[in-house]
Amino acid sequence: MILPENVSARRRMRPPRDEFILKEWICRTPEDTFALGKALGQGASPGAVFAFFGGLGAGKTALTRGIAAGLGYGGEVASPTFALVHEYRGGRLPLFHFDMYRISGWDDLYSTGFFEYLEENGVLAVEWSENIEGALPEGSVHITLEPLPDGSRRITAEGEGF
Repeated sequence: MILPENVSARRRMRPPRDEFILKEWICRTPEDTFALGKALGQGASPGAVFAFFGGLGAGKTALTRGIAAGLGYGGEVASPTFALVHEYRGGRLPLFHFDMYRISGWDDLYSTGFFEYLEENGVLAVEWSENIEGALPEGSVHITLEPLPDGSRRITAEGEGF
């Protein structure tokens, strides 16, 4: 994956799974977070699930805007807080952007259409994944966004072969 020069990265292999990768980036600005998302989107395959973990204002939507741009989507991308899911079509793959903040059980999750979207061979960006962690498909890339005292973000991704 090619990263912008101003985004630092660290990569480690975590045994015993050969394909399991842990990467960490420090993004100093929202533009850095967008650029990282764009790189993730450019490398995304059909069926990819990016599961975001992090509090309010951590940068989840900025990262999703970048993923959309990396997929070739040129329109506006907004947080799906009240809609629960936004669909972005027009890039090389569709992007389905979920907000699971208010999901508290299986009935809530089924009502979002989450499982149907998994079958569409698009890319899923799932905010507040901690609320549905047990339902995330195998192979999901878990991305933790952590604000740091200097205003930058530590973004850590764990997954297989991303």
